[in-house]
Amino acid sequence: MQNPNITILKTEILSDNWYTLKKVTYAIAKKDGATETQSREAYDRGNGAVILLYNKISGTVILTRQFRLPTFINGNDTGMLIEACAGLLDNDNPEECIKRETEEETGYKISKVEKVFEAYMSPGSVTEILHFFIAEYSSEMKITNGGGLEEEGENIEVLELSFNEALAMIDSGEIMDAKTIMLLQYLRIKSIV
Repeated sequence: MQNPNITILKTEILSDNWYTLKKVTYAIAKKDGATETQSREAYDRGNGAVILLYNKISGTVILTRQFRLPTFINGNDTGMLIEACAGLLDNDNPEECIKRETEEETGYKISKVEKVFEAYMSPGSVTEILHFFIAEYSSEMKITNGGGLEEEGENIEVLELSFNEALAMIDSGEIMDAKTIMLLQYLRIKSIV
């Protein structure tokens, strides 16, 4: 149901270069009954999906490492980030998207995934909803080296780490990606690995 206390007055496109940055001016009814006009910018990059592959027998998880410009310009000296495999939906449903992304990025072909939740990752400025998945993997599922798509400028390193090592990397600050931390903690809380 649409919020009756919000009225969109004006939407301007500030940038449509990589994704869409909009400036939205809206009226908001306050608790005292007065109406206030506010303007905010919102970055629309589409919705996405993320997955954490785990192996119960070996006690391992599959993560990726790649360059992330925003982290670099915000003080991450190398710009490299360790993450769970993820991607934009690109008009696919979340389950099909994450199966495709898993194969492209990690080289593992998975058929069964489990959706665990959805979350807004940066609701103060980004419209994206992220669909979170987990899936078991085995060495037999590895069909390529992964690494992403060259035509998309991806240069992804695939990491197989022990689950305990990955958890320790959160504590040490080596893993700073929120979606990855959330999925690792989910596996810990549910005692899956």
